[in-house]
Amino acid sequence: MNKFFIALVAVAAVIVGALSFRQLTQLPLPEHVLYYQQAREIKAFELTDHRGQPFTKYQFKGKWSLVFFGYTSCPDVCPTTLQNLGFIYDDLKAAAKNSQVLLVSVDPQRDTQEKLSQYIAYFNPEFIALRAEHDVLFPFARNMGLMYAISGEGDDYLVDHSASIVLVNPDGLVTAIFKPEQEVGQVPSIDSDKLLSDYQKIVALY
Repeated sequence: MNKFFIALVAVAAVIVGALSFRQLTQLPLPEHVLYYQQAREIKAFELTDHRGQPFTKYQFKGKWSLVFFGYTSCPDVCPTTLQNLGFIYDDLKAAAKNSQVLLVSVDPQRDTQEKLSQYIAYFNPEFIALRAEHDVLFPFARNMGLMYAISGEGDDYLVDHSASIVLVNPDGLVTAIFKPEQEVGQVPSIDSDKLLSDYQKIVALY
């Protein structure tokens, strides 16, 4: 009986020790982002970057990609988002050297390669701008979990689009979506400190 009791105590100690170790070593989960523990597949696509080079799903491989959908004529959300990403870009690269920021234009009619090249360089020369016609762009946006729509007529139309940022992991899979905070009378924006904090956690969990 004594031997059985000692063995039982030993087994219990091992279980408690294992659980305690797991709790101590468990990495914190991101708090402010829509995080997919089962990352989502991206279907085949082909865009063109601001240098005229093709950009496919294989350009996601080996990189942490922050993908934002916008356009150069956007009056507020786009420049604000890109500027904020520019401010924390060094911190993003400190968390993962293989970080990249991508702007996908939702206005291919006006956003030519030359215009995108000039626009994106204003925020950071390492940022990449991408374009495609709507027949490619719309299913790509939907696959990434986002939507956009043209509003208005004539040359001064606007494009309604999400202010969210999609995070693609180095396997080329959608792993998270950073969503903006909505305040009445304010431009929708993503809190840079929260984004950076969750980015660091997601990279550590990978």
